[in-house]
Amino acid sequence: MSTILFYDAVCQQPYDTRSLGVQALGGSESTLVRVADALGAWVIQHNRTEDWQRYRRPQPLPGITSVIVMRDARTLPAIHGYFPAARWFLWLHDRVRPHGSRARWLAASAALLRELAVTAVCVSDSQRTGVSATLRALGLGDSMRCLRLYNPVDDALQPDDTPVDERKLVFFSSPNKGLDFALDAFGALRRHMPDLRLVVGNPGYKASRVVGLPGVEFLGALPQQRMHAEVRSALCTFAPNFVIPETFGLVFAESHALGTPVLTHDCGAALEVVADPLQVLPVPAACRLYEALVGALPQRWRRAPARLAAAAGMFDVYAQRIRAWRSGARPRTAPDPRFRLSAIAAQWRALLAA
Repeated sequence: MSTILFYDAVCQQPYDTRSLGVQALGGSESTLVRVADALGAWVIQHNRTEDWQRYRRPQPLPGITSVIVMRDARTLPAIHGYFPAARWFLWLHDRVRPHGSRARWLAASAALLRELAVTAVCVSDSQRTGVSATLRALGLGDSMRCLRLYNPVDDALQPDDTPVDERKLVFFSSPNKGLDFALDAFGALRRHMPDLRLVVGNPGYKASRVVGLPGVEFLGALPQQRMHAEVRSALCTFAPNFVIPETFGLVFAESHALGTPVLTHDCGAALEVVADPLQVLPVPAACRLYEALVGALPQRWRRAPARLAAAAGMFDVYAQRIRAWRSGARPRTAPDPRFRLSAIAAQWRALLAA
């Protein structure tokens, strides 16, 4: 029997191995499934009501030596008594900065984090920088180890012979990660290239506000296999996000594994994961100012400001890149060995065996 347990106290609904094939699943949840299944570990979810194989309701389990808590340290006091002899890890998937809301989550359990010598596991070096600074600010820098293990991409994801539609862009991030801005930019792109279309899907639980826009197709929440099929045939994954920095960016790593380049901004872990300056643009101050002014507006009210921004040339850089890629300069991508599930699972095994 496995001695490893992953504990998710923040998921919005239960999930397990079966979920990957039949429903939309956020990046953090799909990552946990892949890692836990690769390790043969137990998984407990706070809102699960029925046991299925290694996925269980909250309960004590015998022989557990390592507990990996998902995202929120505030659950430690409630579950520590279940597994008093275990080593403890906190797997952080969110952006953590001194004085931010996630820092307050850590501060609420600082005494127990120190007592248990909890190891913080980050998903990128970019994220780790903020986590380390936060731990130091909370006086936990000397008692908590902080390390990085990337999120994994399934080894089976590879480019294939799917024809590429140079008229098709895809957006498959959570809608709060810059979808409104992407729609504004796409409107400007389509005025330059009227044959372009944008396919929008949702990998998680956050609902998007569906609005009728020329050339935009909203597919809603999709299971990963369906999402991957759309990405394979796209010219690129169009994700000009700087609104919520990616702590990893699974959509970037999976796009590359499928043979599809990414067009995004140097924000969060994007450049670390994409590793190609041709696919990662700087964030102009004008974009930040624009989003600060219109970010709270419904999409239909953004159309006039978006046209003014387009007239000022704010979206030209996307058009230049898309034109070049349609004319033969499209970057070639492939699975990145840093993110292979087999490699990441081996790193988890080494960490938990140390």
